[in-house]
Amino acid sequence: MTTSVPAGSIVVGVDGSASASHAVAWAAAQAAAERRPLVLVHAGGTPAPAGTGWMEAAGVDRRRVCLLLKEDARALLSEAAEPIRGAHPDVEIHEVVRLGDPRETLLEASAEAGLLVVGTRGLGPLRHLLLGSVSTAMVKHATCPVVVVRPEAGTRGGGVLAGVAGEPADAAVLELAFRLADTRQLPLRVFHCFWDAVKIAEGARDVAPDEPGLEDEWRVLAEAIRPHAEAHPGVEVHPQLTRGMVDERLLRASHDASLVVLGHRRKPFLNELVYGSVAPVVVERAACTVAVVPLVG
Repeated sequence: MTTSVPAGSIVVGVDGSASASHAVAWAAAQAAAERRPLVLVHAGGTPAPAGTGWMEAAGVDRRRVCLLLKEDARALLSEAAEPIRGAHPDVEIHEVVRLGDPRETLLEASAEAGLLVVGTRGLGPLRHLLLGSVSTAMVKHATCPVVVVRPEAGTRGGGVLAGVAGEPADAAVLELAFRLADTRQLPLRVFHCFWDAVKIAEGARDVAPDEPGLEDEWRVLAEAIRPHAEAHPGVEVHPQLTRGMVDERLLRASHDASLVVLGHRRKPFLNELVYGSVAPVVVERAACTVAVVPLVG
């Protein structure tokens, strides 16, 4: 058991759920492929001081309760680590237990992590609006890339789909997309969506490579891809231009992918509330696993 997160490690949230088990398996495979340490993190609730008066009146030792909660958490992490040691004996495993809000614990861990991995469980629209979710909180606020694993991630076909915006920040998205495609031996589709009301009205969505008038868009896409393709020569790359609303097109394309990679730039709270963001929408509704890269600026 450790209390720290090794720099550059892969951190995964563990809570005993089926969705977390899928996340652990995904994270372990990635840690083995990249030869990175794997950190299993569990954060459990603790009795709030304001609500423990009844415990004292009943003669219950709050400190003892916290110790028992930690013991249960350690047992949970040991159980999660056992199959990893069998499947990936060379992976260096660390276990971290905290009592507190899982979101705060994982966000703290993201400061040192190279990749943060969580599962996803549907809350329903009302509960999600009121309470949010761990995965949504990580996507919006983590300081490292976040992977939200769908349960069917291990069986879905297709490759990696990287959504780019045609701006300098795309480099961070492409770096992670190429890295994941390379380590998982998957083809990569680099996907740029733009708005063209006239063509969309005509029913033209995906752009053919020989469609006239889009030479500049293809050139920008090729230049963005080039340095990453040179660094990962084994990755099969397919650039793609498409028209429409970015979130709608990415969600549709996610049905033919194993993994979607895109960026997220944090917005002021009111802007987020009124206008929303593409990444949280894709995380919530995509048909496959989603990786989100925090963008600066």
